[in-house]
This record gives sequence, C-alpha cells and structure tokens, in this order.
Amino acid sequence: MNIEYFHASKFGNGAMVAEEFKKQMRAMGVSVAVHHVRDMNGKEPATADVYVFSSPGRFGRPIGRMRRFLAELELPVGTRYGILTTEILPKPDKDTGWLPAEDELAKSQRVRPLMNEVLQHKGFVKIAEEKIYVTRLKGPPEDGWQKKVQDFAADIAPAPTAVSPS
Repeated sequence: MNIEYFHASKFGNGAMVAEEFKKQMRAMGVSVAVHHVRDMNGKEPATADVYVFSSPGRFGRPIGRMRRFLAELELPVGTRYGILTTEILPKPDKDTGWLPAEDELAKSQRVRPLMNEVLQHKGFVKIAEEKIYVTRLKGPPEDGWQKKVQDFAADIAPAPTAVSPS
C-alpha cells in the first residue's frame, strides 16, 4: 500500500503531524510520501492507494492554498481519502468557563466539512477523518496528539490478511 499525504502547514504543526503519520504507517509497512501543497500540482498527483489531506483552519475554513489545491485536484471517481486537520483548541467562555459544545463549534470550525464537500463532490470516498488541536495559533499541538495520529493511521492501514493453515 502506498499513500500520498498533502498538507498546507503554515506554522509547522501540520508538517509535524504529517511526519508522525508517516512514522506510524512505516511501522505498519506502508509507504507514505509527504508533500506541502505549495510544491504540488493538483492536476498531476502521484498514483496512490489512499490520499490524505491536511490543512490548518483560517477563520474556520481550510487555508486558501489547500482550497485551491483541492479545487484543481484531478483523481478518478472512487478515490479513497482521509482528512487529518490541525485546528485551534476551543477556549472556554469568558463568562461561564464552559467549553462550546460540538454543535456550536461546528458553526464556526468548518475546515473538515468544507474539505469533505469538495472531495465528495468529485466522487471520492472518505475512509478516515480526525483533527489535532493546537493550543495556540503557532502551536504546539495538544497533549496526546500522537495517539490521535496513531488511531487515524490504524483507520487508514489495510486490515491484516489472515494466513490460512496449510
């Protein structure tokens, strides 16, 4: 199995997550090529079994470079993909101290839904999705982010094949 991983890291958090994903997949015997979208052309991506896309949020949306890359991306209908984003950690309300509920966050944090919308409109098939929170604008990632990447990698990895007794 081989994977092409495209990220649009601005402050290095997405690049760090991509490298952790590559390390996790290598341990499972899977080849991963990591690319920053600024260096890639969506009309000529390398052939892969799965594509992974990662973008930080900007005003609740994928950053412009990733949006443009996804818009020009040309892959066959049925292409399998995963999304692994870096998003700002939600802050508690200043008055109540409560964290916003998931449905409240979904109104302003639309990175993954917007990426999915573009990819599914092209006929691609999502196989995994996860978000890694960053604690401040420039990072670092949340505690335990490596475990989230490991779980995402497990969702992407091929199921082990059973060996039939001879």
